[in-house]
Amino acid sequence: MTTTISKPTVNDLARHAGVSLATVDRVLNARPGVRPVTRDRVNKAIAELGYIRDTAAANLARNRVYRFTFVFPDSPSEFYDALEAQIHSQSDALSNERTLLNIKRTQAYASQSVVVALDDLVSQGVDGIAVNAPETPAVRDAIDRARKAGIVVVALISDLPSSLRDHFIGIDNRSAGQTAAQLMGRFIDVSSGYILFLTSGRLARDHLERRHGFDTVMSARFPKFKVLPTIEVRDDAELVDRVLPNVFKTWDGITGIYASLSSNHGLIDYLQQSVIKPVVIAHELTPASRGGLQQGMFDALISQDTGHIVRSAVRLMRTTVESVPHNALQERIRIDIFLKENLPPP
Repeated sequence: MTTTISKPTVNDLARHAGVSLATVDRVLNARPGVRPVTRDRVNKAIAELGYIRDTAAANLARNRVYRFTFVFPDSPSEFYDALEAQIHSQSDALSNERTLLNIKRTQAYASQSVVVALDDLVSQGVDGIAVNAPETPAVRDAIDRARKAGIVVVALISDLPSSLRDHFIGIDNRSAGQTAAQLMGRFIDVSSGYILFLTSGRLARDHLERRHGFDTVMSARFPKFKVLPTIEVRDDAELVDRVLPNVFKTWDGITGIYASLSSNHGLIDYLQQSVIKPVVIAHELTPASRGGLQQGMFDALISQDTGHIVRSAVRLMRTTVESVPHNALQERIRIDIFLKENLPPP
């Protein structure tokens, strides 16, 4: 025989607290008109009965629609294109849950474009913003204005801890850099040499944290390899083609490349034409980087699941708007490591 335990209802709360249903509704929806002592009685009843509010049903009843916007660069990057595809996919899935997802692409490597986008969203009165942007004072101030306007803000992929943002969604980028260094040190089959560090942008915290993690492990575990100063290529294939030949002429003995990039087209094009075959650790599983791994130009990929990122961002914006707890473990984005031998099906 199976015993079914029913969940406490608002009627149970009203009886337990000795108040009317209207009073319970005011407390649950944080509306005025309830004396502090009465509000305390209702909250005590919620705790004692273990009442969990069905926010989806509540939103449906009051015709509430959430409006969330994702803000990220409009750059020639397969990673950001994959992120956009996941947002569209999740938008279709969430259409019956009264949640609308929108996308606002900003000019790449231009913080003022992000500021304009955020201020525009504040004027529209959206409920939540998930933003990927460089950590500049202007961006920080724009995020703070959004938060003070009552909008939930989630930092996406690259954290913005100097701002008032509510949450960060993305991998632990310092740990990703440490992982890349461990792979690099183990894969290189010579005793010394130079390591080239390529980055999409110097102002992005995710790339800065990867560099910090990478340097920490290389200096402690593999001190015979010298990591060269960071070279910024902005995911620009033409810039990579111009810069790398001069770098390899200047620094004879480059044995490894850590590519902290969101687009690998330029690097792959260069390696296809080069007689030099360094160990290459790159980021993000995209069609181009998959090809680089399969063809032996890349030795390993460090990646993050764009679908998980989008789902977590939406869940965190929802729970923050609703002022309910979230599952921190569920929202932790794992670091995936791919070799040629364990690539998932495309």
